[in-house]
Amino acid sequence: MHIRITSDDGAPIYRQIVNQIKYLVAAGRYEVGDRLPPVRKLAQQLLVNPNTVARAYRELETAGVITTRQGSGTTIAENGSPLARAEKVRILTDRIDMLLAEASQMEVPLETLLKLVRQRERTFQKTTSKKPGTKRKG
Repeated sequence: MHIRITSDDGAPIYRQIVNQIKYLVAAGRYEVGDRLPPVRKLAQQLLVNPNTVARAYRELETAGVITTRQGSGTTIAENGSPLARAEKVRILTDRIDMLLAEASQMEVPLETLLKLVRQRERTFQKTTSKKPGTKRKG
């Protein structure tokens, strides 16, 4: 699991865990059915109190991002959480805003930017279709 806790964040530790797991799900790093580490194991990895991880997991379960079953552990929810979809849109919107700001600073017209995006998408399609085992989500 790729979670990093920092005191510079300003957010409580449980909130950092929640936000990072939401991001990992939205980014596709975790897929439906993937298992999360048990509370105690993640707490040991992050060097935090197990109650902190348990609180984060409870919040994620309430939001529909994860499910916890006695004996089965904690997994990414099967219903494809609407929260995860909203997080994907938020992440992409932030990146598009940054791209538009950079293009504006460089005085690149929107039509030129769109042509470049379409060109890059075609190149991306070609390179991902050539890789064995590559599956596209669409």
